[in-house]
Amino acid sequence: MLIAPESFLQLFLESFVENLPSLIWAIWIFIVGLFVSRWVGNLIRRFLEKIQLSQAIKRMDLEEKLMVPETYFNAPKFFGHITSCFVVLLFLMSSAEIIGLPQLSQLLAQAITYFPNIFIASLIFITAVFASDFSQKIMIAVLEKEKIIYSRFLGRIIRCIIWGLSILAILYQLQIAPDLIMTIFVGFVGTVVIAVGIAFGLGGKDIAAKILKEFEEKVR
Repeated sequence: MLIAPESFLQLFLESFVENLPSLIWAIWIFIVGLFVSRWVGNLIRRFLEKIQLSQAIKRMDLEEKLMVPETYFNAPKFFGHITSCFVVLLFLMSSAEIIGLPQLSQLLAQAITYFPNIFIASLIFITAVFASDFSQKIMIAVLEKEKIIYSRFLGRIIRCIIWGLSILAILYQLQIAPDLIMTIFVGFVGTVVIAVGIAFGLGGKDIAAKILKEFEEKVR
């Protein structure tokens, strides 16, 4: 049975008027979400700028390596955008539930459940930046004090080890070939442990003994 155009238009208007409050409420929630996401994103960006994440990246020449044409990688802004997207998705999912779009709501929920992996991977990256920067400074300071010729080279090796472990941890956290990454991670850790053991066994005994002795004297 065909519906007359006038009846179809009437049904459409009645349905629209009936769902108009829900639609207005959903739009209002989404607009609020946009403002909240912008505020949270700026808060994260300012925090990362305050702890000087960009400066730490510059000291390791990562900006040049991560450079795209005529643009530099701005880490605080990048992580701020990730946080903003997460907040927007939360409010958008609420809006979809209000106007009765369960399939869209479920799709957004799946995307939201993946964001903790992104946040943890971001935290690993930020920790790796400061850990590698700090460890290289300490290594250079200690070894140059002991008149070690290759102190800067050894500092870079420590930095490479930290970044190697961090990259594997980030890939595993993002669920990118987790089984393969875990196998590589175990092999990498084993190789590092063996290499460090051999290095200390062959030529680092005196230095290690001196460092432990100074530490013991300070504790006393």
